[in-house]
Amino acid sequence: MNSSYAIPAVALVVVATVLVGAFGLRISRTTSDFYVASRTVGPRLNAAAISGEYLSAASFLGIAGLVLVQGPDMLWYPVGYTAGYLVLLLFVAAPLRRSGAYTLPDFAEARLASPAVRRLAGAFVVGVGWLYLLPQLQGAGLTLTVLTGAPDWLGGVIVAVVVTVTVAAGGMRSITFVQAFQYWLKLTALLVPALFLVLAWQHDGAPSRAFEEPAAFREQRTVQVDDTLALRLDRPLTATVTGTVDGRAYDARETTLDTGTHHIDAGTRLTFAPGTAVPAAEPGGTSGMSTSLAASRAERPLYATYGLILATFLGTMGLPHVVVRFYTSPHGVAARRTTVAVLALVGGFYLLPPVYGALGRLYAPELTLTGDADAAVLLLPGRMIGGVGGDLLGALLAGGAFAAFLSTASGLTMAVAGVLAQDVLPTRGVRHFRLGTGLAMLVPLAASALAGGLPVADAVGLAFAVSASSFCPLLVLGIWWRRLTPPGAAAGMLAGGGAAFLAVAATMSGFPGPGGLHALLAWPALWSVPLGFLTMILVSLATPGRVPAGTAAILARFHLPEDLTRAEART
Repeated sequence: MNSSYAIPAVALVVVATVLVGAFGLRISRTTSDFYVASRTVGPRLNAAAISGEYLSAASFLGIAGLVLVQGPDMLWYPVGYTAGYLVLLLFVAAPLRRSGAYTLPDFAEARLASPAVRRLAGAFVVGVGWLYLLPQLQGAGLTLTVLTGAPDWLGGVIVAVVVTVTVAAGGMRSITFVQAFQYWLKLTALLVPALFLVLAWQHDGAPSRAFEEPAAFREQRTVQVDDTLALRLDRPLTATVTGTVDGRAYDARETTLDTGTHHIDAGTRLTFAPGTAVPAAEPGGTSGMSTSLAASRAERPLYATYGLILATFLGTMGLPHVVVRFYTSPHGVAARRTTVAVLALVGGFYLLPPVYGALGRLYAPELTLTGDADAAVLLLPGRMIGGVGGDLLGALLAGGAFAAFLSTASGLTMAVAGVLAQDVLPTRGVRHFRLGTGLAMLVPLAASALAGGLPVADAVGLAFAVSASSFCPLLVLGIWWRRLTPPGAAAGMLAGGGAAFLAVAATMSGFPGPGGLHALLAWPALWSVPLGFLTMILVSLATPGRVPAGTAAILARFHLPEDLTRAEART
């Protein structure tokens, strides 16, 4: 990609973000402005803002990368990400707004009258927020590296600085306008190049082989292996090798590799003839962690699919940066209308990433070997169109990608900073909120520089699993079951969410390698979500005397229209 176009595009997005955020700063005055925009955000603006922050690096880059590598099974990601809002609409949106809370910990305390449960909920908000922030920063680093060859930490630093300044300066007021603007920018950035790419595909006469298994090279292609990797071959493979394979040196020699696993050293070049099936990278080299979920998905496809569905369907309602936006609605009816609008906006957007993934399987299949599948969206215009047109479309995509990182990181930082300012720092207020903003970004920024990464969509999927296992039981039972007790809520969050956190930590560290246990850890929602619900119910039933006083009145406030509850309060 020609960076002479892409870098100005990214810079323009950053400048626009700062300017739009400055507009919000002009009308941010009170603490309520900073936390919930004084609960005055209408459904249309709020829906665009929610969609803007929700459509993250996983949506813009990661889904296309997963479709490229693993084919149509990965379409469950956009389906699940969208369907999560339907579950949110049916069970949570309006009651959550009527709770009158600022954050998820506020909701926990309002429902259960327990500071201990509040602190536990705050810890999970921070953990999920940091886990979700990590792939945003890593995706920004990948994008800037693809554009300019810059160090992979630089993009994350740029996003961190811009987001910290925007959130600290204007709070929820600022990021509402920023995220709404960035939704339409991201939609345009994906839609316009997609139209040109589909036209180029039709003109090229490429057959509809996008989802053939496995993907194959349409033309002769040379692949440079930057990190040591292992190739798993189900059939003999012929390639021209320059470098070291299985400890043996080759100098531009055509070689046939037998069925089995072969270790390719860093720096080796492999040249494949047209029609050659793209070999599968296997965990075991330095790229092992990034392919670990792919391996477990291949070994246990049905289990992985159900685990993904459960995590994405139920995880949305517990994402701190999504939930906090419903507190900005004027009332419960507005919250429901916002959710319906979000379903339309998000659903329309998710029609596009699979198109890039399918085209990537035709025009850039070698990315599955280099570990750069997430970069397919950025590279396809240059690969399929080329020239100035391809560079301009690539620049538009680069700007949209940075908008994705900035908008999602803004929402997550806002949610985590709110919890830190209210529950961790010694005093509350705007000044401490700004301090919390810096702390909210510092930890994931350090982690992104130190840790290797899963593909961004997989990393976000793990955050969904933790959210579904901890906050989904708390919200659903807290809103709909009057017998929930503080010990039950705490035990359920610790059992479900804690188990999911441990599974995520094991997965991201590469433990325990391929096999059934790894599949259980890589896709924990299928067992951790039922564990959270069951523990919460059983412990609550075992502690009936701990049901908070006034539970009936609290549930009535959750479920009755605001006008009715206000009228009852006056009488």
